[in-house]
Amino acid sequence: MTTLLPAVLPVGLIIAIGFIVGRTLPLERSTLSQLALYILSPALVVDSLYRTKLSWASSSKLLLGFALTSAIIYGTVWLTSKIFKLATPLSRGITAIVMFPNNGNMGLPVATFALGAAGLDRAIIYMLGSSFLMFCFGPAIIRGKGIFQGLSLTFKLPLIWAILLGIGLRLFRLELPWELDKGIQQLGAAAIPIALIVLGIQLSQTRFQPKLNEFFVAIARLAIAPTIAYFIGRLLQLEILDLQVLVLQSAMPTAVNSFIIVSEFGGDKDLVARAIVTSTLMSFVTLPIVLWLII
Repeated sequence: MTTLLPAVLPVGLIIAIGFIVGRTLPLERSTLSQLALYILSPALVVDSLYRTKLSWASSSKLLLGFALTSAIIYGTVWLTSKIFKLATPLSRGITAIVMFPNNGNMGLPVATFALGAAGLDRAIIYMLGSSFLMFCFGPAIIRGKGIFQGLSLTFKLPLIWAILLGIGLRLFRLELPWELDKGIQQLGAAAIPIALIVLGIQLSQTRFQPKLNEFFVAIARLAIAPTIAYFIGRLLQLEILDLQVLVLQSAMPTAVNSFIIVSEFGGDKDLVARAIVTSTLMSFVTLPIVLWLII
């Protein structure tokens, strides 16, 4: 429990501040949401790629494991939605909840405390793969309307260009002049707090009454996803540390930015907001179990 407190309590504090702000100040949630999506999150991705020291060659299997795990999760949610004939907003909300783990502001600190610096390096690579999925293909997945329209939408978003810029800086070992990297770092550092504040504002406008839906999707996010990741990792014969990171990051609660994606591109926003809080609270119980099983 003490391992999780430094990661979870700051998250709760910022959400609480956003909740108070939503009740007391006339801020436009959509403006903050767009700020996070179009400016701050791209800066976070560029900064992470610019600074990471782990080679891409040593991370290829980990990224493959993440991609296969995400594909199976998406296929499972899609099939379930078809079988039970779920409404489109509900199906989109569940997809965002289950597919996008909070491996940034929660996953990175937990990986650091549990697995040390080597675990953190791998967790950063996982986060970049997750960011690519969430912000480059997430809008296409959530909005639907066909692959070509989805890709057209994807290339209109700044995240894919931020990833390409970060990879370019990394591959060619370019250094930004005039300490511009510090400006990008400061912008990126603001991405997570702003996203948490947006969530708090939404919660202040949402009547929070946890239902079975939230618990079911939280269990899928916290238990089923890491189980899939474990078997994928074993199939790929990942080294022990890579397998631990793949499972641990897949066991994180729902990402705050999933709410940003759903807010902008469609889906059940209230369900996603409640599921983020529910899965985060439930992770106090599930993450120690996962850590006990993999370490």
